[in-house]
Amino acid sequence: MRSVRIALAAVLGASLLSAVSLGAASAASTPSLATCKSTIASQEFKKGTLTVATDNPVYTPWFVDNKPSSGKGYESALVYAIANVLGVSKSNVKWVSVPFDSSYTPGKKSFDFDVNEISSTAERAKVVTFSQSYYDVNQSLVALKTNKIVTNHSSAELKTYQYGDQIGTTGLAYINKYIKPTKAARVYSTLDQAVAALQSGQIDAIAVDTPTGEYMAMAQIVDKNNKMLATQVGQFPSVGEHYGLLFEKNNPLATCINGAISTLRTNGTLSALTKKWLGIYTSVPALKP
Repeated sequence: MRSVRIALAAVLGASLLSAVSLGAASAASTPSLATCKSTIASQEFKKGTLTVATDNPVYTPWFVDNKPSSGKGYESALVYAIANVLGVSKSNVKWVSVPFDSSYTPGKKSFDFDVNEISSTAERAKVVTFSQSYYDVNQSLVALKTNKIVTNHSSAELKTYQYGDQIGTTGLAYINKYIKPTKAARVYSTLDQAVAALQSGQIDAIAVDTPTGEYMAMAQIVDKNNKMLATQVGQFPSVGEHYGLLFEKNNPLATCINGAISTLRTNGTLSALTKKWLGIYTSVPALKP
């Protein structure tokens, strides 16, 4: 059985480590290869395996058929691409289930890292460590097709609608910081509750990242015959939001994973995975807050 620490000597050369971009991770400098091997050996949650967490269920296009281990979907494929750079065989990648809102709470983690479309924020980074970006995110609006926001969404008009969102999300933060509506956004404990409020007409729109919004409009908000009832009104310009792999606070493993992500970006793998699994999002219309 090949462990991360054994494989690193063969595949993580000085060129990879020198390419490390620390991004949101908290490490102050890139360690030497010897240090990297040593810290991985001591930081693996379970020796000889790369233990990766995500939510249950998980959704297309990040995963396919709710099977994280399939290698299909952007995040599943990304994990196995990282493992390949680190010399970890697919059979030595183990998946565990961790709810989204539990992933970024303080304390010990039962995984090496979590991959679950988790936006790297300053608040969350106080208690966990994030990798550099593996996907840059835009926020978008989802509304019922019958709502006037679908056609009337100038910057001035956007301020007049009733929004709603899940507590603690970057979508809610975007509404308050950039749209600045005249009516206070309604806050819900879960995204499902916000979706129910949208469907019942209590709110006009929800702000979510573009990939989630696409799924929501195409597959989640449908009638009994699977006819789409909602639409993705458009997406806003990037404000620097991005998804990062999540680690226990100050886990040195993050620095070596950053090296792998840098390699995948440089050799074109991230671009190819984005084109294969996430190309649909480039067609979403642009909005101005």
